[in-house]
Amino acid sequence: MESFTTSRIIPTTPQHIYECWIDADNHSEMTGAGASSDPKVGGAFTAWDGYIEGTYVELTPYAHIVQRWRTVEFPLDSPDSLLEIVFKSSNGGTLLTLNHSELPDGQGGSYKVGWADNYFDPMTTYFKAV
Repeated sequence: MESFTTSRIIPTTPQHIYECWIDADNHSEMTGAGASSDPKVGGAFTAWDGYIEGTYVELTPYAHIVQRWRTVEFPLDSPDSLLEIVFKSSNGGTLLTLNHSELPDGQGGSYKVGWADNYFDPMTTYFKAV
């Protein structure tokens, strides 16, 4: 199993990012790909047009989200990974930190790059525009 932590300052408030993350329509707008969401503990979600799926484990408004998370690239016998998303006010916006653990061996590096390319970059552009 692999794990990593990555973070970036996103130019908006923790409240705005949190609300966009758990709302399917807003999540789709900020990433540029389709999403679904049942934002309650035990509720299911998808992102990136079904490439990502999972369930909510913990929701602390404007501060913290924990998800069980997997992509279509996980081996069928691999358990879901654990994704912890932390939102903290910072100069110029929100320090968004992702702690991603329990990933299948050999996949951690590609997901770390994927978070930057498919979330942090489009989110920075999206929140600068709104």
